[in-house]
Amino acid sequence: MKAKIKFFAIAVIGIGFLSGCNTGEKEKVQITQTEVNSVAESAVKAEHNYRIGDQVPNDLVCMVNDAYMAKAQIPIGVNGKIYYGCCNMCVETLNEKKTARMAVDPITGEAVDKSEAFIVLLNKNGTVAYYKSEATYKRALEAGKVKS
Repeated sequence: MKAKIKFFAIAVIGIGFLSGCNTGEKEKVQITQTEVNSVAESAVKAEHNYRIGDQVPNDLVCMVNDAYMAKAQIPIGVNGKIYYGCCNMCVETLNEKKTARMAVDPITGEAVDKSEAFIVLLNKNGTVAYYKSEATYKRALEAGKVKS
């Protein structure tokens, strides 16, 4: 039963995020953001037991949506680096837009390449933050800017 629930949760997350990525097509599935967040929260808890403030692996993050997805994402090689996305639109975006491959470290304000970032789960909805290093993340913890 748990396996069926886990599969359903991951499927709903995928549908929710994919429908957001396929902006050129009419949505065939109506799903509210609240439903997506609820399922994402369950997946965050069930799949890998990551907690808010934990580092998450790059390959489990859609780097276009800046979201922990609880399953392996599509690897996209750009200029010798590997980025991850959840759908074909994300593949195109990461290939074409440098801005999609970059983030800003919340502590230093420096540009961070998402493929090299220390990625941290920020909330139960799966939102992530990109830090230049584990050291800058630890500074965020010390400053009380992130829950652990």
